[in-house]
Amino acid sequence: MIPVAEAIQRITGAFDPLTAETVSLAEASGRVLAEDVLARTTQPPFDVSAMDGYAVRAQDLTQAPTTLKQVGAVPAGQHFEGEVGAGETVRIFTGSRVPSGADTVVMQENTTTEGKQITIIKAPNKGQFIRAGGLDFQAGEVGLKAGQRLTPRAIGYAASMNHPWLTVRRKPRVAILATGDEIVMPGDPIGTNQIVSSNSHALAAAVQSYGGEPFNLGIAPDERQGLKTMAAGARGADILVTTGGASVGDHDLVQSVLGEIGLELDFWKIAMRPGKPLIFGRIGDTRLLGLPGNPVSALVCALIFLRPAIFRMLGLADSGSTILPAQIDCALPENDERQDYLRATLQRADNGALAVTPFKRQDSSMLSLLANSEALIVRPPFDPPVSEGDTVSIIPLAAGFPEI
Repeated sequence: MIPVAEAIQRITGAFDPLTAETVSLAEASGRVLAEDVLARTTQPPFDVSAMDGYAVRAQDLTQAPTTLKQVGAVPAGQHFEGEVGAGETVRIFTGSRVPSGADTVVMQENTTTEGKQITIIKAPNKGQFIRAGGLDFQAGEVGLKAGQRLTPRAIGYAASMNHPWLTVRRKPRVAILATGDEIVMPGDPIGTNQIVSSNSHALAAAVQSYGGEPFNLGIAPDERQGLKTMAAGARGADILVTTGGASVGDHDLVQSVLGEIGLELDFWKIAMRPGKPLIFGRIGDTRLLGLPGNPVSALVCALIFLRPAIFRMLGLADSGSTILPAQIDCALPENDERQDYLRATLQRADNGALAVTPFKRQDSSMLSLLANSEALIVRPPFDPPVSEGDTVSIIPLAAGFPEI
């Protein structure tokens, strides 16, 4: 068995960032930039008003109240052709271009009007309520950097920089193949000795959340030719993810059968719980990640190994899971030689710190516990006994953190 950290390093080291493609802003959400985005314009392109009010010369407002003559108006999107002279003002609106000669805006709440006579009852400071040209960004500046995932905020920024199209990394193509005579797809007839398979759908959702493009190859039987035929459907994928058949039973055929079609094995078995029987290698240009069949093991392994592989292909710099400290509210015995990932719930302790409670049962077949988990407690190999109140490391699974 190899350590988890070494397995992650070997898996991510087998991938390179994928080629780039161009997508519209409407298609860009969640994608990863393949190149820097430079501003194609200056924002704002000229001095604009930050308030509805009156454009004035500060030198005319040495005392208040002061009455000025309104000589024009400039709605947003239009331009005042003249120049604001001594004793004059121009009606202005938020976003309007500041007319020549004016250097300050008085908000309308600080004025009274009588025809074209505008009385300033409270004088502003010079330059107040004016957004200078280029305040937000200048043409030619790098606004967004390659390797950045596009959030709604980033897409809005790109749009304001006048980019209708963006260059992003191609989505990794992930083929998913479940194995086993004992499983059927949801909604299919269930035989006497069968159960419903969840892995394909759960892994497809995980792949999508990580930024990949999943396609489901179905369920391969525990039969050599059938498995070989269905695995061939992964041709053209960046990675083939199998579930089940990775252990040492008589019907665990993934490693031996795929070896007949060119599997070059990198490693098999990791010092991890859940998830010991994990296969990594390659078949031609397609990498293989063979996950355990137990649903909890498959999903935890997807988080720990598949997520960083996809992130690597997307060119994301940060491929690791978020690790936070938390106080544990029970004692745990010394750990053995495998790195443990314990399903747990989260709450806030009286002192405001995160508090974590592991479920009493950690059976790797119990998907119900994983679905209701808010964190995974990470225990290194040979971790000494833990007492109630000790600090442990967790991977949070709540909103805003990596999901599985």
